[in-house]
Amino acid sequence: MVCMHTTFLNRSVHMATTYFSKRNLQFLLHEVFRAEELTQYEYFSAHDRETFNLALDSATYIADTLMHPYLKEIDKNQPELKNGQVTVHPKIKEYLKAMGDAGLIGAGFSFEHGGQQLPELISSSIGFILMAANNGMMYTGLTSGAAHLITSFGSPALQAAYVPNMLAGTWQGTMALTEPQAGSSLSDVVTTAYPQPDGTFKIKGQKVFISAGDHDATDNIIHLMLARIEGAPKGTKGISLFVVPKYRLDGTDNDVTSTGIYHKMGQHGVPAMHLTMGEHDDCVGYLVGEPHHGLPYMFQMMNEARIGVGMTAAAIATAAYHAALQYARERPQSRRLNEKSQLDSPQTPIINHPDVRRMLLFQKAVTEGALSLLLEAARLYDISQVAEGEEKENAFLLLDLLMPMAKSYPSEMGVQSVSQSVQTFGGYGYTEDFPVEQLYRDIRITPIYEGTTGIQAQDLLGRKMTMKGGKAPQLLFAEISKTIAEAGTFDDLKPYADQLTAELKRTQDVMIALMPHAQQGNIERYLSDATLFLELMGIVVVAWQWLKQAVVAKQALLTQNPQGDELAFYEGKIHTMKFFFHYEVPKTLGLAVRLKDTEVLTIVSEKELAL
Repeated sequence: MVCMHTTFLNRSVHMATTYFSKRNLQFLLHEVFRAEELTQYEYFSAHDRETFNLALDSATYIADTLMHPYLKEIDKNQPELKNGQVTVHPKIKEYLKAMGDAGLIGAGFSFEHGGQQLPELISSSIGFILMAANNGMMYTGLTSGAAHLITSFGSPALQAAYVPNMLAGTWQGTMALTEPQAGSSLSDVVTTAYPQPDGTFKIKGQKVFISAGDHDATDNIIHLMLARIEGAPKGTKGISLFVVPKYRLDGTDNDVTSTGIYHKMGQHGVPAMHLTMGEHDDCVGYLVGEPHHGLPYMFQMMNEARIGVGMTAAAIATAAYHAALQYARERPQSRRLNEKSQLDSPQTPIINHPDVRRMLLFQKAVTEGALSLLLEAARLYDISQVAEGEEKENAFLLLDLLMPMAKSYPSEMGVQSVSQSVQTFGGYGYTEDFPVEQLYRDIRITPIYEGTTGIQAQDLLGRKMTMKGGKAPQLLFAEISKTIAEAGTFDDLKPYADQLTAELKRTQDVMIALMPHAQQGNIERYLSDATLFLELMGIVVVAWQWLKQAVVAKQALLTQNPQGDELAFYEGKIHTMKFFFHYEVPKTLGLAVRLKDTEVLTIVSEKELAL
């Protein structure tokens, strides 16, 4: 005899799953951020809503057919390093070819460089769809980022030699920054480039944690590598950027050795490599741009990369939320709390229990709020690239300020959200029979990628809040105030508009309390709780995003007379906004108390205390 739990489990393992909401993505792109308005800029003028949606549909088809069906299989069959060669799951090669054939690796590149000249708003949405389907196939974003460095700063010869094959998906690109002794502290990079008479450089050194740093799904691996030219100045000012291929253009081996492969907690489909360059004194590198400009080049690309990490986190959390939502709708357990004594009545789906509903609303609030913030950042990135004058400058300043939150909020809160997805499943969530245990492992890297949360926090409080006399936060508060004014015109949204106004005041009060430390030169004290300030700011900007979504939903309810699923969608947006303001926004109270507290507990003192 098979018990009901086992029957349910077997059915659920094989049920078709939804890993993201197409309706929500369309709502954000076209109703909230009005993506078509970007086509007023000449650079994007070849596009319209139809071409944007065609690109998204192409990505969804690849995600549905080549990625999502292999989520578990790729996780269970990790890359292997044998006899100096790294093998990965064969579906990865099919995926890379399909992405290249569809023109999606270079979707955001200019027509001149073989791209589709799509806005980052659309390109990052493509990344969101792909990573929601299977983040263990995180290859093309790395290639796109590396190729973009070459097209932005490399010579025409370098561009012609490497970019076409990278965008075609036949060559892999990587970012090779980290070294055993130099993680976040890139000023300590020691990989050395020795000038040669022909203008090339001999490269010697080691790199670690290089995602997709070697594998057999492409014909070549093209590393965009930071190194220090022999005799260069110490610190970050002496770092240069090089193209270092696994194989040279004539096919000869370039003395880049795969020394080891890291066995990671998650994202098993992507090999993280330990590489050794120049073991046989025969590793050739090609300088990108000017000597000693490597770090500025990398940082110019960092906003795009951090949007990518944030999108990956939002995507993983979204996939987990939709798995939990489906499970909660179908999993019967107990009876409503007011009906506990009615033992003859059938069990109710767990989605009807208030605590489960709270967990699901938390996941929805985090994932859809995070995605909205990331799309806000992507739109600002586009404007900062194609606008002119004050519009361009203001967009860049706003983007620069939002970036630490756009990277860290989806990452940190995404971990919590996926944890609640596991909790929604109960014991089943802790098993390999459902996807959420894998997604919980996968998402944990995102608060570390592209600058840890602590680094993002120091960037926000130490630089972004004060640069140009505080112009960036002034611009942000002005944008938030516009949303507050719109929301204030609706009676049922006005209390939340007023609440967000109070949050802006609270944030300003915190800054007033902290600034004397910076003015006195006590930077360690000023930044000691920077991560808590980042958390506070993340809550405030996501509250802004939810109020912005609620305004659009309210307008649609009043003007479009939606019915059925559309009515439920818009009402659900307003309901989730309310949840965020009632459950998440109050967390700023405790954060503000701590940030204004004069008691110092984390700074090393002369007296050594046990930890």
